[in-house]
Amino acid sequence: MAAPAWAPTRRADGRRPAACGVPPQAAGLPLSAAKANALNMALAPTFLTNPDRFMAFSRWAAPLFGMLAVGLAAAGLWLGFTAPEDYQQGDTVRIMFIHVPAAWTCMFAYFCLGGASLLGLVFRHALADAAAAAAAPLGAAFTFLALATGSLWGRPMWGAWWVWDGRLTSVLVLFLLYIAYMALRGALDDEAKAARASAILALVGLVNLPIIHWSVEWWNSLHQGASVFRAGGPAMGPEFLWPLLLMALAYTAAFGALWLVRIRGEVWRRRAVALQLREARA
Repeated sequence: MAAPAWAPTRRADGRRPAACGVPPQAAGLPLSAAKANALNMALAPTFLTNPDRFMAFSRWAAPLFGMLAVGLAAAGLWLGFTAPEDYQQGDTVRIMFIHVPAAWTCMFAYFCLGGASLLGLVFRHALADAAAAAAAPLGAAFTFLALATGSLWGRPMWGAWWVWDGRLTSVLVLFLLYIAYMALRGALDDEAKAARASAILALVGLVNLPIIHWSVEWWNSLHQGASVFRAGGPAMGPEFLWPLLLMALAYTAAFGALWLVRIRGEVWRRRAVALQLREARA
């Protein structure tokens, strides 16, 4: 990963570092490396080339997403727990308002992880790598919540806490992918090698997302098929649909808030490491 991305946009003497506009010859960089760096900055989204711009954005965006998540969750839970009982599932249907948004969010989190890994691997921007690293624990937490609540819901409906169903097994594989990603990053001392190896793993794991989505159609499954996003419209009444959608938005906003906070923490950590290295070399 490009170390200058973690340095402030201006140094103590007021000059900009190489990644922010100083001629590469003055910074001691080979011309070929400078051309590659300029090409990366031209092709990658500008938001990812300027950590200071991200820090300014996330300073107000994270609390905003957090407050939005609390408000949406309060409304969704109130509507969900005041909705009538389902004629087949009774009160256990209310687990849906926790389980289904968690399942959607854990897949969305892995999509974000894979996208950030691709940007970090191709453009070698450290902010994208930090975003990938920050997303993994959150995705693992949402996946665990989906598995746990699914087990609680499955016991009264299927008569078993767990079955080796295509949907359940593929979500378990997703959870193991998150764990493997974090373990691989932690196992390598070289941060650049760890970022590259974990990014490749994350990209390979993206193939599991369509498997999760289509598993109920590809194999015989106890798990019900799509009930919201399907041809012909939702299969549930508005008394269940609206709280479910509100909770899905709440989970998404919560993930966004926590993701921004974790990326900020990763940026500060890497800046502290870079500062320690500069002081050690001085």
